Amino acid sequence: MKKRLFVAGHKGMVGSAICRVNTEYDLITFDKKDLNLKDQLTVDFAIRETKPDVVVICAAKVGGIHANNTYPAEFIYDNLMIQSNIINSSYKHGVGRLLFLGSSCIYPKFSPQPMTEDCLLTSTLEPTNEAYAIAKIAGLKMCQYYRKQYGVTYHSAMPTNLYGLNDNYHPENSHVIPGLVHRFHQAKTQGLAEVKIWGSGTPKREFLFVEDLATICLELLKVENPPDWVNVGADQEISILELAKKISKVVGYEGVIVTGDPSMDGAPRKKLDCTLLRSMIQCNETSFESGLEIIYQDYKNRLL
Repeated sequence: MKKRLFVAGHKGMVGSAICRVNTEYDLITFDKKDLNLKDQLTVDFAIRETKPDVVVICAAKVGGIHANNTYPAEFIYDNLMIQSNIINSSYKHGVGRLLFLGSSCIYPKFSPQPMTEDCLLTSTLEPTNEAYAIAKIAGLKMCQYYRKQYGVTYHSAMPTNLYGLNDNYHPENSHVIPGLVHRFHQAKTQGLAEVKIWGSGTPKREFLFVEDLATICLELLKVENPPDWVNVGADQEISILELAKKISKVVGYEGVIVTGDPSMDGAPRKKLDCTLLRSMIQCNETSFESGLEIIYQDYKNRLL
């Protein structure tokens, strides 16, 4: 008999990818209308009644620099409530294995590059997404301390920037890749002469296709004694300006790309060291060009 896996946030980008690639488990999922993850009593009831063997927490309030900088109270409150409810109720009702999905933004703004897991809490965070980062650090530490005190295998994965199917293409509240896909497509269809990007374009970022992350998460659940948290990054690293050029080419936009306010740059570089991850499992990576083609087709399908 297959074990039962509760995927919290199964309709989001990461959760839906885990559901797509899963072959190991019988899945437990809830729609938002049936389960408010910010409500302690309903989460507790759901986990008690469904009795999952394994839980993966993909559910979170997420967004790009603009959203994080504009709604910090919502980012810290929503994420603290969601993860705390799920982690505590999982322990109460006998869930022995739990994987919490965090973010590379947990590391200090000026961490040595590439960032190893022991960079955590060594310096100050990037101010533009501090609220979200603090919530994710709290989730990581909650898993670590429940594991230490209660002996449950609760551990965390800290992914780099993600992109892929089922992303949010909102023009202001999206992450950088879907946001640029939307803006370049709109500029192309409207015949605009230029597109202005957030910030100076000089910061470098790595991007991981979400299907690759989903596969890694399922492999991590097979590791008998995983570390409390592990980085999940990508091989390539690219400046935001070069990223914009690649996306404009995929979209077919031929106008001018204009850079913006350097104060919106965020951290200058956020490269993860994935030595620990690769010592445990084999990681296969989708090519960046293929991934961008896939999400542009996904975006166009949403417009139909």
